Amino acid sequence: MSNLGFRVLERKSNIDKNIVRAYKDVVTPHISDNLNRLFAGGSKLRPYHKEGKLLGVAITVRTRPGDNLMIHKALDMAEPGDVLVVDAGGDKTNAVFGEIMLRLALKKGITGVVINGAIRDVNAFSQSSFPIYACGVTHRGPYKDGPGEINVPIQLDGMVVNPGDLVVGDEDGIVTIPNQIVEEVLEKANKQAALEVEIIKSIEEGTIDRSWIDKTLEEKGCEF
Repeated sequence: MSNLGFRVLERKSNIDKNIVRAYKDVVTPHISDNLNRLFAGGSKLRPYHKEGKLLGVAITVRTRPGDNLMIHKALDMAEPGDVLVVDAGGDKTNAVFGEIMLRLALKKGITGVVINGAIRDVNAFSQSSFPIYACGVTHRGPYKDGPGEINVPIQLDGMVVNPGDLVVGDEDGIVTIPNQIVEEVLEKANKQAALEVEIIKSIEEGTIDRSWIDKTLEEKGCEF
C-alpha cells in the first residue's frame, strides 16, 4: 500500500506555446471578466517581485502547511515555461520558498511561482523580475518531511487550479484559465480590450453614452 499523502503524478496536458505567448499583453481584469469572475486567486495573493508578468502552465503542488519537501520535488520536475502553483494552506507560520529556491527556479526556466503560504528572503525577490505571489513573509524556515502531492487539483483562496491550466499574474493579482478554454477566453479578452479602447476614446471626445445608468435605476424602481 502506498504511503497516503505522498503522491507524485505526471502532468497529462499542456498548452500550445503560441497560445501562451498570445496572453503576454492580456491583463488579468479582462481574463477575469470573461471567466465570469469565478477564477480569481483572491486578494491575499500579492506580488513580491520588482516587476514582470507571470505567465505559464501550471505544475501544481499540495503540501502540508510549513513544509516544502514536495515543492523541491516539483522544482526538479518542472520544465521551461512552467509556473509552480503551491497550496500550502494559506499558512504564514513558516516560509516554504526563499532565495535558494528562486535561483533553482531561474536555472530551470520556470516563469513564476504562486504560493498560498509564506516566503522569505523577500529582498531577493523585491530586486528581481522573477514573478512570485504569496500570502505573506516570515523569516522562519520550512520543514522538509511532507506529506504532499504534485500535479493534483488544488485551490488557492477559492480558485481551483488543475495541472496544465494557464496561469496569468500582473499587478491586479492571479487568475487561471482552464486549459480546455484558453483559446476562447483569449478571443473574448482581446475583444474586450478593443472595446475599452473605444470607450476611452469616447470619454476623451465627450461622446460617451451614459444613459444606461438612469435606465438601470428606473428598472430597479429607484426614485431620482
